[in-house]
Amino acid sequence: MEVNGQCHCGQISFAAMVDPSRVSICHCSDCQALTGSPFRVTVLTARDNIRLSSAALKMYVKVGDSGGKRRQYFCPECGTPMFTSGDDETSEWGIRWGCIRQRADLKPMRQIWRRSAVSWLGEVDQLPSRATD
Repeated sequence: MEVNGQCHCGQISFAAMVDPSRVSICHCSDCQALTGSPFRVTVLTARDNIRLSSAALKMYVKVGDSGGKRRQYFCPECGTPMFTSGDDETSEWGIRWGCIRQRADLKPMRQIWRRSAVSWLGEVDQLPSRATD
């Protein structure tokens, strides 16, 4: 599936080929802190499948609870998390779901770090809500 997207301010944009079956949710505490939400959603693809079409990304390395190093790529202007990779930045990358325009078509197929999931997540549908604000 062809997808495209950009950061919040529009400085970083991209296009990519992804497999919709490779979308996952991560509940780890690092992802909660990184996103400011109860989990983050990512779609994995080969680095060669991603074409950046604008400014350079900013990157830092975070050592996770597992001891593995993860490169975190984000927009240097607005800070939007865009991509992640392991130690070898040329192999598989994760595209952060929130910056993909076609995100409604990318349903998560698995969850990881479930032990860190917030206890109230299943109750969200029962909260009072409005279609817009």
